[in-house]
Amino acid sequence: MRVDSELKRRIEWAADQAANRQEELLALLDRLVSYPTVSPPARNTALAQREMTGRLEELGFRVEAWELYAGDPIVVGTRKGSDSSRYRSLILNGHMDVAEVGDPREWTKDPFRITVEDGWAYGRGTADMKGAMAAALFALQLLKEAGVELGGDLQFHSVTGEEAGEAGTRSVTEKGCTEGYDYALVMDTSSMAIQGQGGVITGWVTVRSPVTHHDGMRSRMIHAGGRTFGASAIEKMMRLVAALQDLERHWAVMKAYPGFPPGSNTINPAVIEGGRHAAFIADECSLWITVHFYPDEEYATVTREIEEHLNRAAMADPWLREHPPEFRWGGRSMIEERGEIFPSLELDPSHPGFSALAASHRKVLGTGPEVGMSPSVTDAGWIGRTGVPTAIYGPGQLAHAHAVDERVQVEELVRYVQVLVRFIAEWCNTPKAGV
Repeated sequence: MRVDSELKRRIEWAADQAANRQEELLALLDRLVSYPTVSPPARNTALAQREMTGRLEELGFRVEAWELYAGDPIVVGTRKGSDSSRYRSLILNGHMDVAEVGDPREWTKDPFRITVEDGWAYGRGTADMKGAMAAALFALQLLKEAGVELGGDLQFHSVTGEEAGEAGTRSVTEKGCTEGYDYALVMDTSSMAIQGQGGVITGWVTVRSPVTHHDGMRSRMIHAGGRTFGASAIEKMMRLVAALQDLERHWAVMKAYPGFPPGSNTINPAVIEGGRHAAFIADECSLWITVHFYPDEEYATVTREIEEHLNRAAMADPWLREHPPEFRWGGRSMIEERGEIFPSLELDPSHPGFSALAASHRKVLGTGPEVGMSPSVTDAGWIGRTGVPTAIYGPGQLAHAHAVDERVQVEELVRYVQVLVRFIAEWCNTPKAGV
């Protein structure tokens, strides 16, 4: 490791400055929180992302930006190391959008300004996750002031759309930005625990009748001698919902993963839409489901299992056998497409990046980090799918994210800055394996 006594001295100076200059950190956080980047409705992050672009450029990053949707740009900053081929590289990933505020009258603080009270910083996004974004920017500023040179490349993602299941980080990976990187931190809310996650995918199951029958035909469709081969799409969907419940119970019995309570892999029949008018037999019915799966599962495998199960259930019904259900899975936006995908993420505690992060945490907090699985989902799975070892590690408590009077502990933010200072400086000055 290229961490000599001079580099250690510079790292210590930067870490001390984080504690001594927390007012600067809070001012930066206040600036980010002042942008009302709520999603939905979204399409409102352009000004915030313009500020992020400027700050990254001041820190020596070359910035690339593109629009995910009009008014919601993606910002990726890359800072080349002094010897990229020799030293390890790192990605820092975060999102600029925040959850809806709801009724502002329920808040006791201004959602879009920082209020510091009893050691807590209040404001929308403080826990999820503008607190982490401000902390990362401040850590990079302190490293620059300390004259810390990084041997390896450093990449910073400021994406949009995470709160609405939009493909911000996915678009970063599709452009190849993450290719070749040695480790990634998704700085989302984790109470500074190192976490993996299960996955989530939404889907639509639709039953359609090729014929629309008047309500007066119902008796001929359901009673002896009617000789009309028809069905209500709503009633047939009820059979499929029951089949999904059978599969959900089977999963609860047969599947498990460390860090998750039994039965966490659920199939939620969230929304049902069907029928056209009370004077007609329902000729179409669609069910919107949300599926949770474990870190060792791929969403394509899980959806295939659901389709196979429902198709077998349909084969047991004379009408569904000839009119099987249709499926549409995932999507790139809950706003635009009413569909989302959050891939799962397994942790690798044996990876050198994990060990280095844990060591930096231990140096700052005096004890090792908690390690486990997030009960929520983040964009981490998209980076992990590209082959970059990834971990979720960020300040803030999930109980405060999305909540009225959202807040984060100021001390936790300062400690997070100090961990990032150490981890970035040491990891990006560690020779790659075999070098």
